[in-house]
Amino acid sequence: MSKSRTSNNVHRTADPGLMVVLSGPSGAGKSTLCHAAMNRRSNLEFSISYTTRPPRPGEVHGRDYFFVDDSTFDRMVAEGAFIEWARVYGNRYGTSLEFIRSRTAAGADLILDIDSQGAAQIKKRFPEAVFVFCLAPSQESLENRLRARGTETPESLARRLNEARNEIRQAVWYDYIIVNDDLSTAVDEFVAVIVAERCRVHRTPARTARLLAAYGLDQGGE
Repeated sequence: MSKSRTSNNVHRTADPGLMVVLSGPSGAGKSTLCHAAMNRRSNLEFSISYTTRPPRPGEVHGRDYFFVDDSTFDRMVAEGAFIEWARVYGNRYGTSLEFIRSRTAAGADLILDIDSQGAAQIKKRFPEAVFVFCLAPSQESLENRLRARGTETPESLARRLNEARNEIRQAVWYDYIIVNDDLSTAVDEFVAVIVAERCRVHRTPARTARLLAAYGLDQGGE
C-alpha cells in the first residue's frame, strides 16, 4: 500500500483528476518510480490508505497512512467507506472512497499503490481508472533487488518471490506495463501514460469545451 504526499499546488479545473492504479511485486521499484514522477508533475499525488498496523518510526498519521484500530476499520468496512481493502501480512489496508473523490474533484491525479487483488476490486467499480503494472526486467533482477535490501530471511525471500509470481500473472489485464530497468526511462513512460490519459477527450469535457470555444465552436460541431 501507499505512502502519500498531498500537493498544495493542484491545478484547479472543472475536469476531475485521474485514478492511476499502480501494481507490481515488492522490489519492482514502484515507490521510487512514483516519487520521481511526482517531482515532474505538481498535481500528481499518492493516495493515503487506511491501515490497522501501528506506525513505523518516522511515519505520520494523515501523511503516510491513516492509522486506525480494528474496530474503526470494521465500522468503515460496514459503512462501505472503502473502494477496496485487503489483508496484508496480518494487517488490513483500505482505500477511502471519500478521500479519492475529494482529491480527484480538486483536479489531483492520484496514484493508488495497490496489489492486483485490490486493483481488481477497483476495476469493477471504476473501470475508467488507469491501470499500470510495474515490473523488474527479470526474476533474477527482482530477487537481487530483494536481497540487496538486507531485510529478508531465506524464508521471507522465498515467500515474496512466490507472491511476486502470482502477482505478475495478473499483469495481462492492466492497461499498461512498465519495465523498471532504467529508472529514467521508466519514469518517462509512466509520466507519458498520465499525460496521454489527461489528453483523452472523454476525460476532459470542460477542457475540450474551452478549446472549441476559443474557435467559436461548441461540442455539437456548430
